[in-house]
Amino acid sequence: MSLTFGNVHFTQQPQRVVYVSGSLMKNLKLSGKKSVHLRFGGERIPAVIKPINKAGKHLYLGSSIRKDIKIPMAGGIFLRSLQEGEVQIGPLIGVLSDGPASSAANPFGSRTGFIKQLLRHGSKQSYIFAFTPKDIHWENETVNGYFLNEAGHFIRKKVPLPDVVYNRLPSRRAETTTSIAQLRERFIRRRIPFFNWSFFNKSDIYRMLEKDSLVNRYVPESIMNPTPEQIKDLLDRHSLIYYKPNNGSLGNGIYRLSRIPKSGYYARYRKTGRNALLRFGSFNSMMRTLQARHGRALRGYVAQQGIRLIEIDSCPIDFRFHMHKNGRNQWVVVGIGAKKAGKGSVTTHLKNGGSLLTPDQALARAFGPRADEVLKNAKNVAITLAEAIEAHHQHLIGELGFDIGIDTDEKIWMFEANAKPGRSIFKHPSLRAEGKASVEHILEHCLYLSKFRRREA
Repeated sequence: MSLTFGNVHFTQQPQRVVYVSGSLMKNLKLSGKKSVHLRFGGERIPAVIKPINKAGKHLYLGSSIRKDIKIPMAGGIFLRSLQEGEVQIGPLIGVLSDGPASSAANPFGSRTGFIKQLLRHGSKQSYIFAFTPKDIHWENETVNGYFLNEAGHFIRKKVPLPDVVYNRLPSRRAETTTSIAQLRERFIRRRIPFFNWSFFNKSDIYRMLEKDSLVNRYVPESIMNPTPEQIKDLLDRHSLIYYKPNNGSLGNGIYRLSRIPKSGYYARYRKTGRNALLRFGSFNSMMRTLQARHGRALRGYVAQQGIRLIEIDSCPIDFRFHMHKNGRNQWVVVGIGAKKAGKGSVTTHLKNGGSLLTPDQALARAFGPRADEVLKNAKNVAITLAEAIEAHHQHLIGELGFDIGIDTDEKIWMFEANAKPGRSIFKHPSLRAEGKASVEHILEHCLYLSKFRRREA
């Protein structure tokens, strides 16, 4: 196989002819060939080759070829020779999401800005488009995709099924539907890499990692669907626990439960946009209140050992590590945001009154001259955790978000792993470069999975 970067042009010639410049003929091992099979996404068509005398790497497609193979636009793109006499143009990258069908300018809701950023950067080296589940036509294996034009506006073009799919479906509920399960399986059956399969379930991740002797030391003691007796035992041993929904997000429904000798039991939580604190004279009265508030929903809760984290201004700090697979299929830390809890808040979520700092700012205040060493250790642990999750997970993962804590003894703790991490940390002025690097890593991994990247031996 040979891989090169060339320029695709369109002609008005109606014949099924491909005009190829001399240097590109040589690169693609087509010298002396009379015909070729062109592949684009899931489409494959035959064509006659005619060499042309033109400097550089150029490919001219007649109008009937362009129409049949459904190439959306001319421009610079990768070309790779496959088996004898077959050339693939691409990659064709699909970004799967969803949103309000009524909005042509904002078809992916709050994710539209991020998706435009992906398409803007990705179009320099690929054919990249966004689509929703309803845009796929399985009967003729095409997608009515959203591409960006030069003015930065969405245009619709029909293309074949893509070479790789990056899943950014936004809803945990939508992902559990039968139709989405079928969609994923259809891509896999066609051997189209589909990465970031679905949202994680907290209990599955904890169970997975507690059995792994290499990483279980980084996960706080966690009990799925605990009985009141198990919660009391955890509180007696650790004095502080977090009680949180298994499928929750953004800190919703989380309680910070604590026991203070001779004072009582305390439940800190978020209520109608405010931080709330309740004191109880006994453990049983606290549990009765929680059961009255949530009833059967408590069966989907996890109780987790609380960690006394480093603090700034008496407010706990934790860290969001944004992880990516790179173009060599290795895990790397791309961005880190330090999240400082708001006064009285049960979590460090920014929507709950938290604030964002750079890791250097936070660690310098907590550890002084040892800050760099602590950060280096935390990065190594994050990579080890990502490798462990990938090893135990049956589907492709290309991106992870970890909520990581560091205690006053410099020990690293992993509280949560997210398969579709939010991007709020990249809004910090000092983390904008990391936000751009995150987009570049997604695109590099798409090139890797679609085999449009030279793989080092």
